[in-house]
Amino acid sequence: MAVLKILKVGHPLLGQKARPVENINQEIVDLARDMVETMYRAPGVGLAAPQVNQGIRLITVDLSVGENKDELFILVNPEIVEESGKITAEEGCLSVPGIYEKLERPERVVVKGYDLNGREIAIEARDLLARAFAHEIDHLEGKLFIDRLSPLKKSLIKNRIKKEQEKVST
Repeated sequence: MAVLKILKVGHPLLGQKARPVENINQEIVDLARDMVETMYRAPGVGLAAPQVNQGIRLITVDLSVGENKDELFILVNPEIVEESGKITAEEGCLSVPGIYEKLERPERVVVKGYDLNGREIAIEARDLLARAFAHEIDHLEGKLFIDRLSPLKKSLIKNRIKKEQEKVST
């Protein structure tokens, strides 16, 4: 297993819609395992393939951050097929380090996708797990969580990130 480089805000791939996985082969399985390792090392509770420079529809989610193997979800071609309720909570992202903002998400979602054996699965998720699935699936649509903020707040955050990047490069 390898730890992959996580792309940061501003990288063009993060703004592109990911393409469906046509065939779950060993390359996809290996990528999923590397994504899990990367997510745990970051540490984070979710990771989408576009965040590691792969423009495909693959996500990993684990609220336990590796503490409970039963909480690890790896989904190929996931989609939210049902949602209900609304809940506002603070959210962050490995691709937007150091930025945390309150954001409204569905309180409950039903996500359908495929496991690494090609079996279709459906997961009903609530609260933080629903938020994590919605967040990661947004990545597959080319959206960062900051894209869901007001234009003013988004602009302020992007300016802050730009200033921090300029500090690092000087």
